[in-house]
Amino acid sequence: MKKRIIYIAISVAVCLLIGFLSGFATQSSVNEWYTTLNKPSFTPPNELFAPVWTVLYVLMGVAAGVVWSKGYHHIWVKTALYHFVFQLLFNALWSIVFFGLKNPLLGLVVILVLLTLIMLTIKWFKVVSKAAAILMIPYLLWVCFAAVLNYKVWELNP
Repeated sequence: MKKRIIYIAISVAVCLLIGFLSGFATQSSVNEWYTTLNKPSFTPPNELFAPVWTVLYVLMGVAAGVVWSKGYHHIWVKTALYHFVFQLLFNALWSIVFFGLKNPLLGLVVILVLLTLIMLTIKWFKVVSKAAAILMIPYLLWVCFAAVLNYKVWELNP
């Protein structure tokens, strides 16, 4: 149990760090460029994004920690965690592409790859731990919503 808590704590810290770094790297574009864009009527207020992402990164970290605690020596655990790491990198890449490069079209491509990687991660997490897979579902749903937003921003800002 102690080992599981340590793995969860490390995983949560890594997820929060990745989220913080990608957010920090793109903050000026969020405050300047993004505010000038035409956005769909269902766009949440900017103040909502940080708390939602914080909760999602914590859930993702708990899920990854639970999977990791099952034993990294096991091929299914390794496969699940490899998928998790790749999707986490694409999560950060999306922020850099969409906000940093100010490129909604390329951001849409990245977020579609991200969605695929999240679904594969959930599939592999389910093999190792159903609870871990369930913890990833809010993240999947939020990224689906973000993909629709991304598409609409691209469509509304030719």
